[in-house]
Amino acid sequence: MIWDNGWIWLIAALLLALLELLLPGWIFMGIALATAIMGVVILADLWSAGLPLALVVTALLSGVIWLILRRAVGVREGQVRIWDRDINDDE
Repeated sequence: MIWDNGWIWLIAALLLALLELLLPGWIFMGIALATAIMGVVILADLWSAGLPLALVVTALLSGVIWLILRRAVGVREGQVRIWDRDINDDE
C-alpha cells in the first residue's frame, strides 16, 4: 500500500508546511509536524497498525502540537480585540 511508505508521509508534511506559509495560523504547522513524526515512525518500521489508527494518532498528535505551538508563540498584539463598549452606547 502507498500509505505505509514513510516518504509519502514526509512529502505530505512538506506540502502542509508550505500551505502554512501561504495561510498562516499554526494549524497546518501542527498537522505538518504530526505527519512528519508519523512518517519517521513508519520509516523506522515502528508502526505495525493500519491506516485508520495512523490517521487517528496523527490527528491527536496534530492537536497537541497545535496547542503547544499556540501556547509557545502566543497571540500577537492586536490579533484579538476585546470590545469594552457598544457602538450604540451614548456617552
